[in-house]
Amino acid sequence: MSRLLIAASGTGGHLFPALAVARALPAAWQIQWLGVPNRLETELVPADIPLHTVNAGGLQGRGLEKLLNLLRLLGASWSVRQLIRREGIRVVFSTGGYIAAPAILAARWCGVPVVLHESNGVPGRVTRLLGKLCSRVAVGLPQAAERLPGCQPRVTGTPVRREFLEPAPLPAWVPAGSGPLLVVMGGSQGAVGLNRMVRPLLPQLLAAGCRVVHLSGSNDPDSGQLQHPAYAERPFSNEVPGLLQHADLVISRAGAGSLSELAVCGSPTILVPFPQAADKHQDANAGAAAALGAAVIVWQHPPEHPALEQAIWRLLGPRLRGCDPAVDPLLQLRAGMERLAVRDADQLLAGVLLELSA
Repeated sequence: MSRLLIAASGTGGHLFPALAVARALPAAWQIQWLGVPNRLETELVPADIPLHTVNAGGLQGRGLEKLLNLLRLLGASWSVRQLIRREGIRVVFSTGGYIAAPAILAARWCGVPVVLHESNGVPGRVTRLLGKLCSRVAVGLPQAAERLPGCQPRVTGTPVRREFLEPAPLPAWVPAGSGPLLVVMGGSQGAVGLNRMVRPLLPQLLAAGCRVVHLSGSNDPDSGQLQHPAYAERPFSNEVPGLLQHADLVISRAGAGSLSELAVCGSPTILVPFPQAADKHQDANAGAAAALGAAVIVWQHPPEHPALEQAIWRLLGPRLRGCDPAVDPLLQLRAGMERLAVRDADQLLAGVLLELSA
């Protein structure tokens, strides 16, 4: 019987791939979870997986702040070392982020193999610094492998939740009609900058016959101002698989998790990378998709700039005019998403863990 410690914390981009891998492992495996207090893992990790928390911070900072972060890292690594020995952990798996650092150091300390997965096109700081200490490094995008010399990374794709891999119905609350369905989403927290780019365009799109679902997030001060029978605005939805599978066009940020979900759903997409993302990793993610013909990139801009409007009409206009399907740009993007998609990433990573635990 193998005992696994999963170190994943903070955001859905780290947690959902780790959960997908946990579900792909044999039922006989005993899994423990390592996280940080008061983060999303306290809500998402299933009750049947014991959750342990340590105070882990970043590796950034200067002077006293950097020293305090280093001391916190050493303390967290000691706590994880004790956990590994107490629970008889045989292998450690992490999806990166701050929590990966103490997990990797403690695993190395105990002589336990560790697998690190990096989902972004630009590897994060922990992956760059500690990847060489890991038994295996897996990446979601081939571009990341080129940035990790000496790690011999394996391209596995990024696992998605099972719901995205199975046919899902269109949610009942989506506006009815035959017009093209445009879905706008900014990630789990929403995206105010993206919303402000989209809102001035909505009246014209709705007048042209489009249906629009807008997942605006919970922190948008401008929500609730537009009322139209073909427009549905919600802070978030638990029915995203159905939305993406049935959307004619999606406008989205370019987080690695969102990109993987869009790919397996075959969703034609305009990607608007978050300009403040660490190391510009969303730019790299979007570039990887665009290189395969899977998406169009529009850089974030003021609402009065025409770039997003032009992209939307270039993609949706032919369908609104009843174009020949052979030259429909949305179908071309859908084919690109099929090229980007990796539907068995969870199985590939589970196979790596099984190999190391043998």
